[in-house]
Amino acid sequence: MHTGAGVLFIVKNYSGDLMNFEMAAEMCEVPNATVRVNDDVAVENSSYTTGRRGVAGTVIVEKLVGSLAESSADLERCRAFGERVVTNIASMGVAFSSCTVPAAGKPTFAIGDDEIEIGVGIHGEPGRRRARIEPADAIVDELLTAIVGELEPAADAQLLVLVNGLGGTPLSELYLLFNSASAWLAQRGLKIARAQVGSPTTSLDMAGASLTVCSFDAEMIRHWDSPVHTPALRWGR
Repeated sequence: MHTGAGVLFIVKNYSGDLMNFEMAAEMCEVPNATVRVNDDVAVENSSYTTGRRGVAGTVIVEKLVGSLAESSADLERCRAFGERVVTNIASMGVAFSSCTVPAAGKPTFAIGDDEIEIGVGIHGEPGRRRARIEPADAIVDELLTAIVGELEPAADAQLLVLVNGLGGTPLSELYLLFNSASAWLAQRGLKIARAQVGSPTTSLDMAGASLTVCSFDAEMIRHWDSPVHTPALRWGR
């Protein structure tokens, strides 16, 4: 609903996304600001980006900033809060298959039935390495080692863990990954304060998943817990 308070663009860090939102900002006739999400710790640069990619952590930014905006916070406060949230989020994914873009009609990349792509991007961009398929515990260990190494959460940190399906992975397998992630964090004395398992950020029909960890403070927890009613997130109403 337009109230005249302005528009906050929350944009994944991809060259095409940034270009289009920059054009939108130029055309916008109300105050506007941008938060760039670059939560993917797998690679520093990729086919579509300069710097880290924006992936499933974007959903967390949208939820938290959306809640703050709903409380009538002004544009600058929402922008600053969004930037703070971004610095406390890290993600990394794994693919078991490629995705098929309908216009192309064929897989974006080739991968063997016994292979996985560690650090894949949501557009099918290459990750940090190709490997033979591994047990869930081993996959989660590699993902969380990179994620937690980036965030360096304190021992008493309140963590949100998001297990995000990439489109072709059944919910049962996503919960298997969550179980491995929960055990990995518990072994290191890190507490999961909130958890979410689902497929809010997909790569069409790609089999795979990503893990996202957000280190919460009290304000972030409050806005995560606030009522929400969207196709991907629903609680409190």
